[in-house]
Amino acid sequence: MNAAREVEVVVIGAGQAGLSAAYHLRRSGYEPDRDFVVLDHSPGPGGAWQFRWPSLTFGKVHGMHALPGMELTDADPARPSAEVVREYFDRYERAFGLRVRRPVDVRAVREGAGGRLLVETPDGTWATRALINATGTWDRPFWPRYPGQETFGGRQLHTAQYAGPEEFAGLRVVVVGGGASGTQHLLELAPYAAATTWVTRRPPVFREGPFDQEAGRAAVALVEERVRQGLPPRSVVSVTGLPLNDAIRQGLADGILDRRPMFDRITPDGVEWRDGRKAAADVILWATGFRAALDHLAPLGLREPGGGIRLEGTRAVADPRVHLLGYGPSASTIGANRAGRAAVRDIRRLLDGEPVAA
Repeated sequence: MNAAREVEVVVIGAGQAGLSAAYHLRRSGYEPDRDFVVLDHSPGPGGAWQFRWPSLTFGKVHGMHALPGMELTDADPARPSAEVVREYFDRYERAFGLRVRRPVDVRAVREGAGGRLLVETPDGTWATRALINATGTWDRPFWPRYPGQETFGGRQLHTAQYAGPEEFAGLRVVVVGGGASGTQHLLELAPYAAATTWVTRRPPVFREGPFDQEAGRAAVALVEERVRQGLPPRSVVSVTGLPLNDAIRQGLADGILDRRPMFDRITPDGVEWRDGRKAAADVILWATGFRAALDHLAPLGLREPGGGIRLEGTRAVADPRVHLLGYGPSASTIGANRAGRAAVRDIRRLLDGEPVAA
């Protein structure tokens, strides 16, 4: 077996958070391939954006913040967001010489010798003094379980498998989920589907007016508090509410966004509530979000009894060598940029032998 290759920092993931971290590492004097390496399991640039459905145009994106050092300018709002962001990330990687290695699947991160962490991949092992994990959530779609789910005779799919509204022409569709994806799916599906039914666990909260910095800080603080307690994070969007734009207003007026409470069971031909109400369905579309993709970190034992990883800033409290980006309060695109800068600043202190705050 070949010896592990030694670097100062390994970055796992080349989405918004990973590229931001790589940029700040380079700005701090670290050289790609010599001092740090970026490992990405996707086939090409673009992070999770490259897998978004074609009908999600850039103009429909719920807040896409530019990467540090290069603005995203003149993007056509009518183009698919997957294309716009893929091209932008590709230009970014080349402009700053980040030398992302892909496709590379990280199987596990475990304790090594001499205080280093071992990052194991099919292409070899990296021994690193610090780790920036920016693996996001796209690889872990969340599928809730309900009684009778296995009896359903139609199709069930998750947002991660959604390819556009045309394939649902003439079908009765139940959309589950009250986030941005759920409402976007409904608005797209309505002109094609024979019928749509929208169900959510909690009543959706629509936000009117501008979302200013004070409101943003308050929302991030709510997410951050859960992470400090070692609880699984909620998304930033879950505490900000949905922007009440013209498309949402029209959907409400047209009755497309007519929310029903969560059903109690799934039947072979639809869904059913405890009070006897039913909705026939050919398709159940689960727009139920994602969970952090962190299984490769399991050997490090970072999880708290509450089920989450407790962080101080971006640093794992259980192991100061490990930073999580795109997790909890840094899950938004602007949050990922700030987190990348903060993580690199903290890692520089660690590698220079300076005290790391508890």
